[in-house]
Amino acid sequence: MNKYISLFLLGTTLLGTTTISYAQKPATASLWLTRADRSALFEKQKEPLKFDATGSNNFTIAVDDKQTYQSIDGFGFALTGGSAMHIIRMSADSRAELLQNLFATSENNIGVSYIRLSIGASDLNEKVFSYDDMPNGQTDPTLKHFDLGPDKQDVIPVMKQILAINPAIKILGSPWSPPAWMKTNNDTRGGRLKPEYWGTYAQYLVKYIQGMRAQGIKIDAITIQNEPLHPGNNPSLLLAAPDEGAFIKNNLGPAFKAAGIKTKIILYDHNADRPDYPISILNDAAARKYIDGSGFHLYGGDISALTTVHNAHPDKNIYFTEQMVVEPENQSTIDITWPVKQLIIGATRNWSRNVLEWNLAADQDYKPYTDRGGCPSCQGAVTINKNDVKKNIAYYSIAHASKFVRPGSVRIASNNTDKLPNVAFKTPDGKKVLIVANASDAAQDFNIQYAGKTLAAHLDKGSVGTYIW
Repeated sequence: MNKYISLFLLGTTLLGTTTISYAQKPATASLWLTRADRSALFEKQKEPLKFDATGSNNFTIAVDDKQTYQSIDGFGFALTGGSAMHIIRMSADSRAELLQNLFATSENNIGVSYIRLSIGASDLNEKVFSYDDMPNGQTDPTLKHFDLGPDKQDVIPVMKQILAINPAIKILGSPWSPPAWMKTNNDTRGGRLKPEYWGTYAQYLVKYIQGMRAQGIKIDAITIQNEPLHPGNNPSLLLAAPDEGAFIKNNLGPAFKAAGIKTKIILYDHNADRPDYPISILNDAAARKYIDGSGFHLYGGDISALTTVHNAHPDKNIYFTEQMVVEPENQSTIDITWPVKQLIIGATRNWSRNVLEWNLAADQDYKPYTDRGGCPSCQGAVTINKNDVKKNIAYYSIAHASKFVRPGSVRIASNNTDKLPNVAFKTPDGKKVLIVANASDAAQDFNIQYAGKTLAAHLDKGSVGTYIW
């Protein structure tokens, strides 16, 4: 055998068994940009940015893929009943075009990879319902009347179209209220779950997961209760931490185990001002064994609370499950830095595996929403007026992550700064993605450094850039 061939084969054999890796030095990076003045809205820039061996004296964001953190499950929105209602009423061609843009990754499509569904109605449905509503004074403890009902008209057919585009999309289910007959006030709004129905309600959630599976829809995870400390929505339920912990430990966890259900259980699903709520439940070993992690919103508290919970129980996952992101109608500028800084960057730098913004779609009047506690100002990521679609701030903020930070990506190290908050990821195919927001009051020139090479970057005031190499 030729000695050069022998050396080549030896080298490839060694490379195949070694665990040593090194960063490939990049040549160029592409940039997808949103400017505050709307002159670019998640738009790929024509000229690639070049890495070289030298850099300027400007601030440098150093990206290091040798330091890794949590894996990423995805980015997306809540497909509320109202969202699905608007989408299903579009013409077949318009609906297909919208869903392709939202859930495919090719061309200018944004690749949404995580969806939240309401278990029963949320406050953004036309009307309140559960899957086992009974006439006043009647109950159904054996759940013989359980039926997915209204979801069969909109949520389920829309989800089937989404799954045809992305069969691997992650789906989170969240209940706003049990059936009213299970509650202390016999009302869809507020009240508590009657102790005698804790086991029945666990079976109700089992039936939901099984029913959706029968429709070809796999529920990856559920939360126990949307905003358990806010009983003012319609529908809603007050669920204190001791009750949620006891329900998981004594009812839901065992019910899932008995039914062979692998759907993850995520607790809390409320604001970052009460990290004590999930921590107190996770401190109970008998409950903790059934729990995958904790979910958060950011209508109160600081995003750093997610790290507080992670540090208390680092073996449990962190999720960001809801935030309403709105902008004034017909405004000439777009405040894209706030949701990107606080949610896309803030949540993932604090250990979240996902980021979900609230409400995929509404109409121009922010409808539908329920009476006695629905949200009359909840703008959709897209506004749907018959077959016309307008993209809003939530759409663009999620797009900066969802298109490129695909499920299975891993957060990697990058140095952060108040003026240029950022977060970096390594994708399953080895690409590096850096998301940067210019949160300062002036344009910023800066460097991006990776594997000994540097590129010069610029972001105008209020701009967001996603850099890929």
